[in-house]
Amino acid sequence: MGTPSTLTVIDYSKPSTAKRLWVFDLRSHELVYEELVAHGQGSGGNVPTLFSNDPETHRTSLGLFVTADTYVGKNGYSLRLDGLDRGFNDRARERAIVMHGAPYVSEQFVQAQGRLGRSWGCPALSENIARNVIDRVKGGGLVFAYYPDQEWLNHSQYVGGCTAAQ
Repeated sequence: MGTPSTLTVIDYSKPSTAKRLWVFDLRSHELVYEELVAHGQGSGGNVPTLFSNDPETHRTSLGLFVTADTYVGKNGYSLRLDGLDRGFNDRARERAIVMHGAPYVSEQFVQAQGRLGRSWGCPALSENIARNVIDRVKGGGLVFAYYPDQEWLNHSQYVGGCTAAQ
């Protein structure tokens, strides 16, 4: 893997009604996107509190991912993610955790429901912007999914022992 050109940060401590996904260009140091992003239905309502690396939980995973290739599947144009955080997101491929667009990610959905819809664990984006974001971050970009989960903060190989976020 070469030097990543993008860093996508998702702050799942924020409610789904807030723009909580940011894409940074690591070469120009510019913020490229600031977007709404859904979390897994097994993770909670408007603010997720439960995270998992296990199949069939429909929960979002935390940690550092690297973006891979794209494909067209049941959720349309999608981006495969490889979890790098052993024990926290390293089953992302097996669980089919991918970035994709979804009709339940929009300001209109928030106004109607009071929150975004929820995925089966995937970071789902607005259908209006998903292709552009995916094309910008695919092929080796980094995705960092954050929540102040003590188990993850204490044991992640990337942020392990980071208790400042308590």
